[in-house]
Amino acid sequence: MTSDPEDAELIARSLGGDGDAFVEVVRRHEAAVGAYLARRVGRELAEDLLGEVWVTALASRAKYDRSFPDARPWLFGVAHNTLRRHWRSRPAEVPRADVTDMASGWDPWAAVDDRVDSGPVLRHALARLPSQQREILTLVAWEDLTVADAGRVIGIPPGTARRRLHEARAALRSAPGVAALLTDRNTVKEAN
Repeated sequence: MTSDPEDAELIARSLGGDGDAFVEVVRRHEAAVGAYLARRVGRELAEDLLGEVWVTALASRAKYDRSFPDARPWLFGVAHNTLRRHWRSRPAEVPRADVTDMASGWDPWAAVDDRVDSGPVLRHALARLPSQQREILTLVAWEDLTVADAGRVIGIPPGTARRRLHEARAALRSAPGVAALLTDRNTVKEAN
C-alpha cells in the first residue's frame, strides 16, 4: 500500500510539468483556505480572492520551501498576503474588514457557543487586539495551525508567534465581558 505524496512532492512534480500534481494540492487545501478567507471577508468576496490565491500560489510555487512537507501554512501565507493587497486597494472611506464583520450567529469558541450574548462580546474583544495578535490567535484557534506554522503565515519567528499568542490570550481573558462568560460557562459545567 502506497501513501499519498506529501504536498512538497506534489509541488515538485508540478514544477516538473505534472499539471495534475498542483491540482491535487489545491484539492487538499481549498476548503481550509476558502474558510480562512470567508471568516475575514465573507463568503462572496472570499470566492473571488480564493481564485487569486491559487493563481499566486501556482506562479510562486518555485519559491516554496520543500523542506516543509505540508503546504497549508504556505497557502495561508499566500491568502494572508492576498487579503492585505485587497484591503490596501480599498478606498479610504470603506472600513477595513475585520472580525467584527462576522455573521452574528457564528462563534469560534465552542466552549461558550450556547451563550447568546457571547458572539458580540468575543467579536468586540478580538477586534480590540493588535492585528498580529489577532491573526496568530485565529490561525491557531480557527485554522488549527501550530504556533510555528501560524508564525510562518505572517512572517515572524516561532518564538515571537508564541509570545503574541500568549499576549492575545491574556488580553482576551482580561477583556470586559469575556471573563464573565468563561466564569459563567465553568459554573454551568460544574453544576452538571
